Amino acid sequence: MDQDASGDVVRRLTARGETVACAESLTGGLVTARLVDTPGASAAVRGGVIAYATPLKAALLGVDADLLAVRGAVDADVATQMATGVAARLGADWGLATTGVAGPDPQDGMPVGTVFVAVVGPSVVVVERLALEGDRAAVRHGAVDAVIALLARSLG
Repeated sequence: MDQDASGDVVRRLTARGETVACAESLTGGLVTARLVDTPGASAAVRGGVIAYATPLKAALLGVDADLLAVRGAVDADVATQMATGVAARLGADWGLATTGVAGPDPQDGMPVGTVFVAVVGPSVVVVERLALEGDRAAVRHGAVDAVIALLARSLG
C-alpha cells in the first residue's frame, strides 16, 4: 500500500469530521507516521501510543492484565482492547492497533510474521490475523499496510 491509501483515509475521516488514534506495538509508530505524512492530517489524527513492552499495553491502553498473562501480547482480543483503549484515552472516534511478531524470534508461542490488526469505531469492531512473510522490516510494513486497509474498508 502506498501513501495515497493513507492519504485517502485521512481525507475521508476529515470529510466526515471524525478522528483516529493508533496503538502500536511491533510497528513502533510507523502507522501514525504514515498517516501524518498526509498534509492536513492534524484535522483527523489525534495521536498514537507506542506500547512496545507488554506491561505498557495494560498500563497505557487498558488491556486486561490477566488476558496478557494468559495469552500474551500477540492475540486478537489484545489487539481489539488496544484499539478500544487508544480511542478512549486519546478521544478519537476510531482506534487502530497493531500487535505481533516481527522477528527474529517467535514470541508468546507465535511464529514470526503472526500479526493482529484491529479497528474499532462507531458501530465497528474488526480484527484480522495475518501471516506475513519476509524479514523484520517487511513484517512491520505489512502490518502498517494491513491496518490502514482495514480502516479504509471499515469506513465503507
